[in-house]
Amino acid sequence: MRAARLIHLVLLLQNRGSMRAAELAEALEVSERTVARDVLALSEAGVPVYAERGRAGGYRLVGGYRTRLTGLGRNEAEALFLSGVPGALRDMGLEDTGSAARLKVTAALLPELRDASHSAAQRFHLDAPGWYQEPETPPLLPALADAVWDDRVVSARYRRGEREVERELEPYGLVLKGGIWYLAARTRPAGQYRVYRVDRFTAVEPGSTEPGSTEPGWGAGSGAGAGSAESGSPGGRFERDPGFDLPGFWARRAAEFARAILRDEVVVRLTEAGARRLPAVVDRAAAQAALDAAGPPDGRTGVTVTLPVESLDVAFTQLLALGPEAEVLAPDGLRERFAEAARTMAARYAEREPPDDGDTPDDGDPQGP
Repeated sequence: MRAARLIHLVLLLQNRGSMRAAELAEALEVSERTVARDVLALSEAGVPVYAERGRAGGYRLVGGYRTRLTGLGRNEAEALFLSGVPGALRDMGLEDTGSAARLKVTAALLPELRDASHSAAQRFHLDAPGWYQEPETPPLLPALADAVWDDRVVSARYRRGEREVERELEPYGLVLKGGIWYLAARTRPAGQYRVYRVDRFTAVEPGSTEPGSTEPGWGAGSGAGAGSAESGSPGGRFERDPGFDLPGFWARRAAEFARAILRDEVVVRLTEAGARRLPAVVDRAAAQAALDAAGPPDGRTGVTVTLPVESLDVAFTQLLALGPEAEVLAPDGLRERFAEAARTMAARYAEREPPDDGDTPDDGDPQGP
């Protein structure tokens, strides 16, 4: 246990440069006194950990010290190889880079762990696109991925409805959601973080590679706020906001988007079976909130919920999947659509002709005289 913690401590300092005792204690889930003892043990073992005194002090490794990954266990090594998504790397034009990185990590592992990449790949596979969808790689994804990796400002054209708009963006990160790629970027000069579908970009022009460039998109006066590229910055690069957290940003925007598109409301009476199935046919969070507010269904009358929906047309399509397990009570226009659909379906099922069984006699002995 302590050996694993010591390796973790070294890797934290190796990756972050310098950390205060309190930060290390929080990361390692131990006391600051334990951190001090661990640092002393590492120093005695020949690991050059240096303690800096003062309010801004902390611990750091001396002389660019690097450790090999010989402290990984089998489960850790296999989990490491699961962290990559081969299809996503290929889409971004990073397949060769990812392969080289995996090869280097494999070479650094102990001999008995070098099959970790193969064993993990044969047990777990991520297929990101949804069912019945042919995955398509947006043609401009590699260019945006390059800009994200290089912190490079881009001038872009983007389809918004029936028209195209031009934007100057600081690309912060890419997200693959349900087989669709999205770009999280900060606009210039407004400095607002926004999300763009990558397949709607029609042109992407990266910043110049020449220092002191004044091309449109990264010249004088285009920066805004902390983290923006300054006038004449080398290669049109921008300084990232160190407080930006891509997973957190995406989670907030995804939740905001899900709430924002639910602009209408319908009132529905559900049977017990309908209440169980409701989260599978409409927005899951909205369904659960509506069910929680209504309370448990009664075995005789069911439960009546007020459900936020994207639109009445979408609600009609979604709730139709519940069949007789749901009854729309309001609004009246939507209720009438369901009533008309029910009448049409009943008429079609009633009109079906009996099957033709051949030339069977209508009366008398079916076997003949």
